[in-house]
Amino acid sequence: MIHLTKIIAAILVLLAIALGGYAFMLSRAPAPAPIAAAPIASPSKVQDAPTYPVVIASKALPAGQVIPADALRVAQLSINPAGAFQDAAVVAGRVPVFDLGEGSPLLEAQLVSGLALRVSEGERAIAVRADEVMGVGNKVQPGDFVDIFVMLKSDGRDVDRSQARLLLSRKRVLAFGSASIDGLPSKGADGKANAQAQQRTEAPRTAVLAVAVDEVNRLTLGESSGRLLLALRNPTDTAEPDPKLFAELPTALQPLPAKPGEPRRVSLAGLDKAQAGLTALDLIAGGTAEGNRRAAAIVRPAVPTNIGGRTGSAARGSNEVEVIRGERSETMRY
Repeated sequence: MIHLTKIIAAILVLLAIALGGYAFMLSRAPAPAPIAAAPIASPSKVQDAPTYPVVIASKALPAGQVIPADALRVAQLSINPAGAFQDAAVVAGRVPVFDLGEGSPLLEAQLVSGLALRVSEGERAIAVRADEVMGVGNKVQPGDFVDIFVMLKSDGRDVDRSQARLLLSRKRVLAFGSASIDGLPSKGADGKANAQAQQRTEAPRTAVLAVAVDEVNRLTLGESSGRLLLALRNPTDTAEPDPKLFAELPTALQPLPAKPGEPRRVSLAGLDKAQAGLTALDLIAGGTAEGNRRAAAIVRPAVPTNIGGRTGSAARGSNEVEVIRGERSETMRY
């Protein structure tokens, strides 16, 4: 027991000596160098946030009006909105859908787009019914030029009065079925194959044509009065009929005559001619047959004549009926 106590005491003495030596070594070690504070960066060395050139409005832009070039400027913004423009020349001449305030970034979604931009000044986009025969076997594509023929068929008793003629010449096709000129596929073979496959799966029912505003009346009346037929033509063929060879069709509304002393008014054109309108009767007859403006049948009493002591009405009947079809007239007695 005494030996065990001596052993433990010796171990504790050795441990105390070791700890004292370790403490002495720590006290002799050099002090650690102080950590240098990070230098404060000067404002000139702070890295600027990235900016992007964006076209913004330098003044208020009203909806539906053309954007002038002096109403745009390019500003450096910290954001780059989706659909933004970097060149003001690309936006000049476009039309905003709604009012835009000063300083507003110009975005593609805020501007008029689609088929309306493909219509030239003085033209209107008009849709007509289409089928495989009318559309040249569905071979008509957006961007093609076509001649529009109209077939006007009379009733079975007057087949000889039926007619077919050129209604409008060299009109541009804006859309045919689901294919549109503002969404044409790429010019590669794959794009053409996809477009043809789409046309085969969905039969076109309408054709959208670019027509001068003063010719819209002719197209609408021709479609309602007869059957239209598109004739595909080469785009390099610019020949058109000479309007001087045919009399101008009268308008449905007659313009006011010039007052005394006023110069003679020029012929109607553009929106004025479209406002004046056109009647189906003048479109069919060419506006030259005066009889077309009368009733189709007129009943009148027979003119009495004295033949052999008998009146003409007794010899031929009591009444006559004059049937007028266009420029022809036929008298029937009963």
